[in-house]
Amino acid sequence: MQLDTGNFRWQYLTGLTLLAALALTGCNRGSAEKRIAFIPKGQAHVFWQSVHAGAIKAARENPGYAVVWNGPASETDYTGQIKIVDAAFNQNVDAICLAPIDKKILVSLVEHAAAVGKPMIIFDSPVDTDTFTSQVATDNTEGGRMAARRLAEVLGKKGKIVEVAVQPGSASTMLREDGFESELKVAAPDIKMVDKQFGMADFAKSLKVSENMLTAFPDLDGMFASNESSSVGAVRALQSKNRKGVKLVGFDSSPQLLEALKKGEIDALVVQDPFDMGYRSMLAAINKLKGGNPEHIQNIQPTLVTRENMDTPEIQAKINPDLKKYLEAEKK
Repeated sequence: MQLDTGNFRWQYLTGLTLLAALALTGCNRGSAEKRIAFIPKGQAHVFWQSVHAGAIKAARENPGYAVVWNGPASETDYTGQIKIVDAAFNQNVDAICLAPIDKKILVSLVEHAAAVGKPMIIFDSPVDTDTFTSQVATDNTEGGRMAARRLAEVLGKKGKIVEVAVQPGSASTMLREDGFESELKVAAPDIKMVDKQFGMADFAKSLKVSENMLTAFPDLDGMFASNESSSVGAVRALQSKNRKGVKLVGFDSSPQLLEALKKGEIDALVVQDPFDMGYRSMLAAINKLKGGNPEHIQNIQPTLVTRENMDTPEIQAKINPDLKKYLEAEKK
């Protein structure tokens, strides 16, 4: 299905939009509260659960403001995400926090929010317009560079590598991949990238493309994976192919990835702070609704996590936030 974003009509409400509207309505805790819609790219990854928990923490610290959480099941479903955002407008939420699936396709929604005076906070992934209220995101380019420097170091600046990318149009992961590729040329020009394939933000597809590349290149020395699903796919492929000599630098964290890091199946992970991202995004929305002017661009620095530093208090605070404290209470 092709979406004509230039002729998108805000009055158009499909059956799926109505379902999204019902989901938003069901999260409304009371008419006296200011409702802030949080719309992630997807819901399957631990990353988004951490964002949700951080937003709830900010809401608890600011009585009178509620998180309205709803996102598409798949991180490739931009039409579904558009319907959810449209539902948020129709339900007249007070502000919207959005992680755009596609940096171009979602532009019209962001610009519409500015036109009608609806605060719009962009989180995680940039969009090709600056009409948003505030943007809260990881410095993804630096994260990619960090991964390149680490892989160059552990490979002695030579060898063959492949890249398990995410999906075209996803600004955050494209920035990581561009940062990785450009830094690798500088830090280790003798390292040759022999293939790059997209896992489409899906665990099974990421596994398949990783296995395909491992089969195609039996003399492979290293791998870079640019998000949680691609990292999980890559490490599962290394396990299934018994390729213990291949160095993997991944991106993001989850219990499975951290266990693989502890076992030495992953060399390092470039880790974001999604809990803080959700927290800052919610605070930016609250600030604007109170009449303030939140900082337009808020960058969060990534962190390189290795077996040697993963148990330090600083790293543990980033990779093991207490999600149950926030998310389980929301289900009751």
